[in-house]
Amino acid sequence: MTQITNREDVHVLVHTFYDKIRQNEMLGPIFNGHITDEQWPAHLSKLTDFWESNLFGVRTFRGSPSKAHLNVDKNLKHTISQEHFAQWLQIWFETIDELYEGELANNAKDMARRMSTGQYIHIWQNRPENQ
Repeated sequence: MTQITNREDVHVLVHTFYDKIRQNEMLGPIFNGHITDEQWPAHLSKLTDFWESNLFGVRTFRGSPSKAHLNVDKNLKHTISQEHFAQWLQIWFETIDELYEGELANNAKDMARRMSTGQYIHIWQNRPENQ
């Protein structure tokens, strides 16, 4: 087992994780329904930037995950639930545990837990019935 030490490690983590997500019974249809096969390479690169920025404190990511999640929830008629985020988190943790150990691996889990909670709350607060 190795530690997360560089962008290539993050690349492996992100690609392995989203390969699982795309095949997941609950999450696959959502992700595959919003991201075409042609868009996946660019999306994975952006997600690698996101996690590299968060884990190493470098400024490679530019974008708005909150805006993207709001759009997906709107497209799904406001049906994203806590169960979707829980499934996402479970797969994230499993993937990290299969590939890496150490401080940055633990940080990636902690960050994902906080981010998923924050994203779900943001989605919920911005639904028409809650405004």
